Amino acid sequence: MTTEPDVKQGQLNPAAIGPADLARLLSAAAGVQIDEDGIRDDIDAGAPVNPDGTLNLVHYAAWLVRQLAAQGGGARGGD
Repeated sequence: MTTEPDVKQGQLNPAAIGPADLARLLSAAAGVQIDEDGIRDDIDAGAPVNPDGTLNLVHYAAWLVRQLAAQGGGARGGD
């Protein structure tokens, strides 16, 4: 039995996921290597974090979309 707050029966809590676990999850989903340092760089750049230092996957994804849009890299369909 684990004592980590974001792990329950081998599953991650998407509302409270640590940077290392988030990097592994995103790497698996994207098929490209995303390292924990990149996640921590995003946190330093203003990505939202929970009071305990974990991230909410949905809030983090929304922050990434806003960052891309601000850089002129927003997703557009039908180009």
